[in-house]
Amino acid sequence: MIRLQDIAKSFGSNHVLAGVTLEVAPGESLVVIGGSGSGKSVLIKCILGLIRPDAGRILIDGAAITPRGRDAFLARTGVLFQGGALFDSLPVWQNVAFRFLRGPGALPRDAARARAIDRLARVGLGADTADRLPAELSGGMQKRVGLARAIAADPQVIFFDEPTAGLDPIMSGVINSLIRSIQRESGATAVTITHDMSSVRRIADRVAMLHEGVIRWSGTVAEMDATSDPYVAQFIHGAPEGPIRTLR
Repeated sequence: MIRLQDIAKSFGSNHVLAGVTLEVAPGESLVVIGGSGSGKSVLIKCILGLIRPDAGRILIDGAAITPRGRDAFLARTGVLFQGGALFDSLPVWQNVAFRFLRGPGALPRDAARARAIDRLARVGLGADTADRLPAELSGGMQKRVGLARAIAADPQVIFFDEPTAGLDPIMSGVINSLIRSIQRESGATAVTITHDMSSVRRIADRVAMLHEGVIRWSGTVAEMDATSDPYVAQFIHGAPEGPIRTLR
């Protein structure tokens, strides 16, 4: 579904991506791990076209992306943003149905609202949530609204940016379970970036570690737990000593 070939991106002298090569199969749930500042968010933004790589190729369904092709790709893509990125001034249902209320393919408001309420139900939120503002919701509920918006158009590809950031362990487990069940039921291809190892173990078919601008390692969760790679082992166990440089 997605193929990255030698993707490079620098910001001044900061070489964030230094030749990332990675493939994501159709229907696969890939989780990219790596420390803060390792370039995980930049990688997703390159795929989405929010950032232009300095070098390399991005192919979707085996074809290089053109401007028109990117619009078609984005039309079948959903994104759960790290901070939720909900519109504070819009009620929940309009946040969820945002893409259906604008543009040439806009739905009548009643139909858009019904679609939103259906998607809210899929993430465990009742219809009574629809007319509330984001500020009236807890962090966990806001994250569910963001997930409902991400799946609103039944996307074939979904990106999850630190989906459990800022959540307590119980709510993190709820979000992880929702992500996994939705991905399996829909058959969507999923790309998640996180440093939360509980999320990795709950939602990943395959794991890739991004370190110093390249994919250091990739494999299944079982292979990750058994690997002798010192970088992966240090990261997944949170060990202060190892080859990954840490602040002292």
